[in-house]
Amino acid sequence: MADRIYLDHAATTPMLPEAVAAMADGMARWANPSSPHAEGRAARATLEEARARIGAAYGWTGETILTSGASESLGIALNRSVTARRAISAVEHDSVMRVALDAAVLPVDAAGVIDMAALAEVLAGAGRVLVAVQWANSETGVRQPVAAIADAVHAAGGLLLIDAAQMPTGADADVTAHADFVAISAHKRGGPPGVGGLLVRDVATLIPTGGQERGYRAGTENLPGALGFAAALGVAEDIERLGVLRLKLDDAIARSGGEVVAQGQHPAIGAYRMRGLAATTQLIRFDMAGIAVSAGSACSSGSMKPSHVLGAMGWSVDASREVVRVSFGRSTTEADVDAFIAEWRSVSRAARAFAA
Repeated sequence: MADRIYLDHAATTPMLPEAVAAMADGMARWANPSSPHAEGRAARATLEEARARIGAAYGWTGETILTSGASESLGIALNRSVTARRAISAVEHDSVMRVALDAAVLPVDAAGVIDMAALAEVLAGAGRVLVAVQWANSETGVRQPVAAIADAVHAAGGLLLIDAAQMPTGADADVTAHADFVAISAHKRGGPPGVGGLLVRDVATLIPTGGQERGYRAGTENLPGALGFAAALGVAEDIERLGVLRLKLDDAIARSGGEVVAQGQHPAIGAYRMRGLAATTQLIRFDMAGIAVSAGSACSSGSMKPSHVLGAMGWSVDASREVVRVSFGRSTTEADVDAFIAEWRSVSRAARAFAA
């Protein structure tokens, strides 16, 4: 990878050295944390320390349930919250769409922001509602007004689930101040794959099942993964620097005749349309030039099916097929962004020449 430029951090971010070292330490602590003997108790103490560090990194004072990732965390909250109904935005991740098939779907406007009038109408119905929204969309970077949504949900007696897999720690105090459940993911933040968490404000709002994680999950705890997650969260992310790079890219794309899907919302995730050239072709051209980007949501970057997110924002199928996603991480440099801009311009010129 030394001679390549990686701009697909929304899908997964390379593990930080600190996380790798912490996982190696965890593997040396081989005992089952649920075992009653001295070795098991030592492993349990290490696991609980990691749990506390993960919650603290997000400023969370409630419970932290360790899971296999954000998808499982979302599934737990959606399936086991003490609510009568569920509502999700039309731009949620596929993992939410698959789990909440009977949920009311809240439309979004052309900017990708939830329709508050539609939310109010759903909340006015009978029965307590769990409302699920993303902090920032994994495909476009569009952020939702968390505080306003929370006020409406809580005024109606409902609960709010935030998918914060794409949220750097410390990026938005409204999430931890207002959400009832928060889904988080290690491998989006430089930690290991296969680890995540569900932050729960009040465990009384969640139906327990399983023998682990205070009874809210089955299976043996992933001690190495938890240690790697905690270590990754201990490495600060320079959100302001990433935001500057994002704005630079937005400006360059617009000046080059491209279309910015959502201007400067997430500091590190942007979606861009190159008119007249399919995203599949763009991805191949960029990959051949040594630049890794993607299309679609974070966990379906290899899927070229029409984007339900862009469709919900009013984009046609043909237009959405011309959109690629670029996402930054700690290792992204200004030189990386400059190289992508140069290649974008080259590919765009070739596309226009071919069309002519």
